[in-house]
Amino acid sequence: MNTCQMCETRETDNYLCPGCTRALGEQLRRLPVLYGGLAAFLAPAARGAQHGGHAQAVDGALPVSENVLDLRGPGGMVATLESWREALHDARRWPGPALGVSIPNRVGSAAAALHHSLDWITRHWPAAGDLAREIHDLHGAAASVVHPQLAEERGIRLGKCPAVDPSGAICGAVLRHYPGERAVTCRWCDCAFEPHEWAGLREWIDRDEENPPMELAS
Repeated sequence: MNTCQMCETRETDNYLCPGCTRALGEQLRRLPVLYGGLAAFLAPAARGAQHGGHAQAVDGALPVSENVLDLRGPGGMVATLESWREALHDARRWPGPALGVSIPNRVGSAAAALHHSLDWITRHWPAAGDLAREIHDLHGAAASVVHPQLAEERGIRLGKCPAVDPSGAICGAVLRHYPGERAVTCRWCDCAFEPHEWAGLREWIDRDEENPPMELAS
């Protein structure tokens, strides 16, 4: 058994645990859509207009938002995806990938190619953790511009889940509280902690962070 290279919490027979594998797949599917959505935010006033604001008219062309331009430019999202696609082809001893004509096409092709090999990546590629972290960061940077609510999907990190299974093993997955949810629910073991349990949960998490080897008393 290995420890997942992404969350560094769950044990797995592969390089990534099932939860981190699903997240990577979802992010790869979203990236081409996010790339297209970034175009509306190139101008600094675009964000206000997108959300119902009224940008004041100005003379001359507006400057571009540099962070958005960086993501959409030749060295941004497309470069990250294509470099990982090339590394994948090298690892699998495949011929070099053919590049598309336009950057949007290249983004879509590279993301789709990585997603198509996701099973092999998680099972056989030691670089899976590095790939997952870079895609996570790239997705977060684009989502924070195009759809800020996506950032809320990550929730507020609380600490490790203290739920104990019938064998006496502690879950240990990262617990997060998501906007609008009454209880804190572990996405791994489905154990839910109601508000009246939060004080005890906070106390255990604090003890665990101060002394990682400590476990809940049975």
